[in-house]
Amino acid sequence: MQLIFASISNKNTVYKIETHSVSVWYGGYKALDNVSLHLERNQVLALIGPSGCGKSTFLRLLNRMNDFVEGFRLEGQVLIDGEDIYAPRVDPVHLRRRVGMVFQKPTPFPFSIYENVAYGLRLQNRLRESQIRERVEQALKQAALWDEVKDNLRRSALNLSGGQQQRLCIARALAVRPSLLLMDEPTSALDPISTAKIEELIHELRHNYTIVIVTHNMQQAARISDVTAFFYMGRLIEYGRTKDFFTNPQNEQTLRYITGRFG
Repeated sequence: MQLIFASISNKNTVYKIETHSVSVWYGGYKALDNVSLHLERNQVLALIGPSGCGKSTFLRLLNRMNDFVEGFRLEGQVLIDGEDIYAPRVDPVHLRRRVGMVFQKPTPFPFSIYENVAYGLRLQNRLRESQIRERVEQALKQAALWDEVKDNLRRSALNLSGGQQQRLCIARALAVRPSLLLMDEPTSALDPISTAKIEELIHELRHNYTIVIVTHNMQQAARISDVTAFFYMGRLIEYGRTKDFFTNPQNEQTLRYITGRFG
């Protein structure tokens, strides 16, 4: 199986994300096979491919969530800002403070809107309440939710709509000021209007964050990402600029997938 890799920057660049010959096992099952790619700062990377192809495994490498899976084993290097995040000296808890995560289904805590966003700040920082209030407001504005909730911050987050809950989860992730934001199918459980709002939000967030998103929606990948990676059976088949990826794929398997002939 041929790997098509489109170079997207200069060799001397220190990339936001780099993986070098990464393979992952869960016990005897090989989930990723020799994956190498790089991503520049302030870009959006979309991971596409059929179910079970390795997208989520790759995503969770970037905040070491796979560490919790029994039998997990890694070969190769995963670098963020040039640092090997699997080196013995790296504290996974500290790493996860730098890498925000938004899951497929909204996961608000059973607290108020305000306390949902403030929660991570209270755990991670010794901030005055006035500073927490400022950070909560800033995060809600970044998540395009402030105008909808500013008069009801003490309302339960569980009373928000699904789309609002997902934007609240994004605000919660942004409040602790991560350098990287991971999104695992963040719109798959949302209606089209809420999906459009999240996509607009991603366009705005790319100015301040590097974003990696798993999506089964190829139209969404084409709309929101700068670069796209196609995974199949644990291998990275093709990787490059999104415009070129969808208009001129270099691999026959990629062409068959994006035209709906398999997957």
